[in-house]
Amino acid sequence: MTSGTETTTVGRVGGLWRYPIKSLDGEWVDALSVDHRGVERDREWALVDTEGRIASGKRTRRFRKVPGLLRHAGRLNGQVPVIALEDGRAAPVDSEEAARLVEEIAGPGWSLQREAAVPHFDAGAVHLVTSATLATLSAAARWPVSVERLRPNVLIELTGEGFPEDGWLECTLELGSVRLRVAKRVVRCVMVNQRRPDLRARRDVLKLVGRLNHACAGIYADVIEPGEVRVGDPVLLDQASACPEVRLGTPAPRHARAGDRVGQSRRQRLRERE
Repeated sequence: MTSGTETTTVGRVGGLWRYPIKSLDGEWVDALSVDHRGVERDREWALVDTEGRIASGKRTRRFRKVPGLLRHAGRLNGQVPVIALEDGRAAPVDSEEAARLVEEIAGPGWSLQREAAVPHFDAGAVHLVTSATLATLSAAARWPVSVERLRPNVLIELTGEGFPEDGWLECTLELGSVRLRVAKRVVRCVMVNQRRPDLRARRDVLKLVGRLNHACAGIYADVIEPGEVRVGDPVLLDQASACPEVRLGTPAPRHARAGDRVGQSRRQRLRERE
């Protein structure tokens, strides 16, 4: 952070995720490299139909709805992106076997394509959510809303309630050696309701977010300075940046770090399935 700015520690990085194939489940990681595009290798590949539309859980001019996408996953095997079906079959994205798996997921006429001129991101480079948002949704739902339903790149662990990240719009955040400018809130879609291997489908999640916070949960941020972020890194907010309204929250205790949050998240997923 530039010398002389007023910074406050708002929390710590409680979890990191990368989604090598857009709209499929992703992978939890200990560290992420971030460039000006966003998280490296994140949503680098997508299922695309013959008209150029991208497979998604929603239908728009750009996206074509394909049921059940989140039951399958994308991951990196070393540096090689892999598509993995719910039944355990997996293949590198550029293989003939991957083409067969894609047809099983989406039907004939679909292929895995690497990002070109048009980014695969929905609306922002890096997607962040706070544990306060999860706690608020869980309290209102009366069951634990798992972080995996919201599919962020970064979970910021802090104590408190409400939706504190909503007050960070236009603020600058520092995570590890990465600096971000918060750009907008994340407007949720039907994918938060959908089933995945470790979470059952629910019809009420999107309605819950709509009722509590105008269908918004989490924030998108643009990259000011690339770098690396690791689980456990402090999250600093630059109060000298142009923040219209700052809600700081309370940093989580040092023991409430990656292992605790990830363990909690896994227990939440088990309780969701009950």
